[in-house]
Amino acid sequence: MSLFDLNVNTLDGRPDALGAHRGRTVLLVNVASQCGLTPQYTGLQALAERYADRGLVVLGVPCNQFGD
Repeated sequence: MSLFDLNVNTLDGRPDALGAHRGRTVLLVNVASQCGLTPQYTGLQALAERYADRGLVVLGVPCNQFGD
């Protein structure tokens, strides 16, 4: 099994088949909207926009383990 065999839900709740990103560089970020690290999202968005034309995909994936 590889990363591209997995499906995840994005920050906005949409399902995303990682196989759709095969051939690109994927930065998969485990996120938690209620933690103190959310200001990093601005930098991740800028990174995604700056390098999108070079094949970079930044995916924020909530893990939901922190609310338990």
